[in-house]
Amino acid sequence: MQTATGKNIDNEASDADIARRVAAGDQRAFELMMRRHNQMLYRTARGILKDDAEAEDVVQDAYLLAYRGIRKFRGDAKLSTWLTRIVVNEAIARSRKRRRRAEVIRLEGDTEWSGVAAEADMNEAGTELPEQAALRAEARRLLERKIDDLPDAFRTVFILRALEEMSVEEAAASLGIPEATVRTRFFRARSMLRESLAREIDFALEEAFSFDGARCDRIVANVLALLKGEQAGDVRT
Repeated sequence: MQTATGKNIDNEASDADIARRVAAGDQRAFELMMRRHNQMLYRTARGILKDDAEAEDVVQDAYLLAYRGIRKFRGDAKLSTWLTRIVVNEAIARSRKRRRRAEVIRLEGDTEWSGVAAEADMNEAGTELPEQAALRAEARRLLERKIDDLPDAFRTVFILRALEEMSVEEAAASLGIPEATVRTRFFRARSMLRESLAREIDFALEEAFSFDGARCDRIVANVLALLKGEQAGDVRT
């Protein structure tokens, strides 16, 4: 990769400035572009592929494609939208290769679902006690599993809209689908996610504060030991 010798690029540089400098071979601008969009692009690829390692590979491949084709970026859309479109295409292509005998991901075409809307919050807290951190991590893993279980087309829209907070217009441009389809799929994805999480909570409530097993044995043993001690004291008196 050619390295430009210009001054350091500002972290607040515009999309147009970053694109121009990347096209000129500026590695600093290219690194800034990657760091600025890494999480969004990884989440997008991960949402399609449901595999951490493959998502990383796709993002890396997409960056190489973006670098080689950066001169095609005209600024008509956001740089993030342009990059997301590359990642989506690469992730779908990889999914097709990986699942030749399965149904190909279709980001176009609708499936009928029903329900009501709910948002998912995946932000991490700051300083937490170990117990709180463990509970939050488990909740995050549960939510990630449930997002993975969403149908492919709905999952991708959900990630772009809920996690990356893209507008309807941006998500539609990134995926190459109508805005109305984005709205419909996002609504249905939230509905499916809410229903799935509600079922999980219902199952968990049935087992909450479970009293059998080790806890039950421990309490019984402790009470019997205390009672035995009291009885022994009564005998001595």
